[in-house]
Amino acid sequence: MHSKQSKWLWAAALLAYAFLYVPLIIVVVYSFNDSKLNAEWVGFTFKWYEHLLHNEQMLVAARNSLLIAIVTSCCATVLGTLAGIAMHRYKLRLLPLLVLTPIAIPEILMGVSLLIFFVMLNMTLGLVSVTLAHIAFCIGFVAIVVRSRLQGMDDALVEAARDLGATPLQAFRLVTMPLIMPGIIAGALMAFTLSIDDFVITFFTAGAGASTLPLQIYSMIRIAVTPEVNAISTLLMLLTLVLIVIASKVAPSALRAE
Repeated sequence: MHSKQSKWLWAAALLAYAFLYVPLIIVVVYSFNDSKLNAEWVGFTFKWYEHLLHNEQMLVAARNSLLIAIVTSCCATVLGTLAGIAMHRYKLRLLPLLVLTPIAIPEILMGVSLLIFFVMLNMTLGLVSVTLAHIAFCIGFVAIVVRSRLQGMDDALVEAARDLGATPLQAFRLVTMPLIMPGIIAGALMAFTLSIDDFVITFFTAGAGASTLPLQIYSMIRIAVTPEVNAISTLLMLLTLVLIVIASKVAPSALRAE
C-alpha cells in the first residue's frame, strides 16, 4: 500500500513539474529553430540570436530594462534594508502591514493605483514612473529577506559591542551590517530579478514612449511567436535563473523564510 501511494505521489509530482517546465524547454529549443514559424523543427541555427544584436528596438528595450532594474535594486535595497531593520527592532503592528502590503495585493491593482497616483501628480509617464513603481513594489521583498536574516542573528553581539564602547552607528556598521550582508545581497538580486521581469506594473506606468523587454516581447507576440521572441525569452530566462541561483547561494535560509 505504501509503495503504491509513493508511485502515485511521484507521478503527480512529475506531471506538475512537466506542466511547469516543459513549456520553458520548448521555448529554449525553438529559439534555435531554423524557421520563422514554430510549427515544426527545420534545423539548428544561432541566427535568431544574431538578429537580436541588430534589432534596434530590442536593444533599446534591453538598455531601459537594465537601467530600471539597476536603479530599482539599489534604491529598494537601501529602503528595504531600513524597513527590515525597523520591523525587527520595533514590534509595531502597523509597520509590517505598510511594508508588506505591496507584496500581498494583486499586481494589476497596484499598477492601476500607481497610474492614478502619477496622473494626480500630473507626472509624465516614462522610465522615471516605471522606476518609482518598481521601487515601491520591491521594497517589501527586500525587507522580508533582511528581517529573516536579522531574526537568525544573535542580538547579544550588538549588545557586547555597545558594552565595549561602540556607538549605535559603529555597532551597526561593524557588527550588524557584516552579519546581514548576505541577506542584503540576496534582497538586491531579488529586486533586480523582479524589476527586469515585471510586465503588469510596467504596462500601466510606462506611458507611450517608454519600452522595456517585457513590453517589447508582448508587442512582438501579438503578431506571432517567432524564434526571435524565443531567443530573447531564453536570454531573459537565463539571466533570471542565474540571479536566483546566486541569491539562493548567498542567503538560502533568508529566501526560504516567510
